[in-house]
Amino acid sequence: MASSIRRGLFAALAGFTIFICLCYTGLALVISYVTEDMLIDHLLKREAAAMTVHFRQHGVLKQPADELIHAYADVDALPPVARAQVAAGHERAEIATGTGQHYHLRTLDLPGGQRIYLLADVQPLLVVSKLFQDVGGLLTAIALGLIAAALLLAYLLSRRLVAPLQVLAQEVRSQAPTGPVAFSGRHRRDEIGYLAQKLSTTVSELHATLNREHAFTRDISHELRTPLTVMRNTLHQAASRPLEAQETALLQSGLDEMASTIDVLFALARAQHIAEELVDLRGCIEESLLRLLDDTDRLQLHLPERLQVLGNRQLVMLLMNNCLGNALFHGGAGARLRLSFADGVLSVENSLDPARAGAMQGFQHGQHLLRRIADAMRWDLGFHAGAAAYRVDITPLRAH
Repeated sequence: MASSIRRGLFAALAGFTIFICLCYTGLALVISYVTEDMLIDHLLKREAAAMTVHFRQHGVLKQPADELIHAYADVDALPPVARAQVAAGHERAEIATGTGQHYHLRTLDLPGGQRIYLLADVQPLLVVSKLFQDVGGLLTAIALGLIAAALLLAYLLSRRLVAPLQVLAQEVRSQAPTGPVAFSGRHRRDEIGYLAQKLSTTVSELHATLNREHAFTRDISHELRTPLTVMRNTLHQAASRPLEAQETALLQSGLDEMASTIDVLFALARAQHIAEELVDLRGCIEESLLRLLDDTDRLQLHLPERLQVLGNRQLVMLLMNNCLGNALFHGGAGARLRLSFADGVLSVENSLDPARAGAMQGFQHGQHLLRRIADAMRWDLGFHAGAAAYRVDITPLRAH
């Protein structure tokens, strides 16, 4: 498409150039011939005025002073071509013949009703025709050279004007689906720069949308497989015997985990459209603990009275609910929970039940999802597994 634009622009510039050249050439010819005719007419007019003055003063007809002009008192004495013009009623005429003569005819009415005819053979005065005969080849060569130069300039201008568009089109064509978006023309201060900026923004947003869609699809497959498998196995056993209370609780826990996971995934899919704000992290922690924890004797809380961080309240609540929910569930019924904040790091630690040593402990399940939540808010996460406890360190983005 870019090359067709260049061809179209070159054709327009070339056509306009040739049109201007032809117009100016025609205008120059018209001006030359008009000037030549005006000069000859002025000579006849001046000769007619002189003959009229002489006739009034002396009463006799004076012959023209210019040897190219002849005065005829009788129309029959005129050359046939001139006589035909007079017979047609023309008082002034320009007559070209095929024998080399070129006449200018002018009728003069003298006092007393006498009419004479001034006929000038102006062939020696036709400078324009003589000029084209002598140097017409040179003038034609110069004109063709100027047209060629103008066409070359039009070609160079078309290349120069369309080159930024070609570069932009090539960059768009070679843009990788997951590569960085950086068009070279975005710093230009013209329409191409504006177009490059808009394209860059649009492609970046499209890449981000596609990445979120791929991440959502991947996370749905990864995070929901485990609880679905547990629930499917439990329900399979229910076909042969009634479910025990522990198995019912496991099903309920799986449903709660799936609901929480889906909430997180949808929030992450919309993360780029969620505004960043000041959030009271301690308030979010307390709200999550009130919902998840019944026995406060298992809890140790070492937090400042107010803990302002930069993030999104919905994502912060999802992060806290998942961290604390995992800690309480995987740590076992007797697990103790300790939350502390020091040096800008929030530490969430749960003790491990030795009887559940073979099971998944603490935060090992769902780490990828927790990292996705933290990355969406530009927070850092660190996981530390020990023999008697499991700890996650959360480094939130602090307000300055």
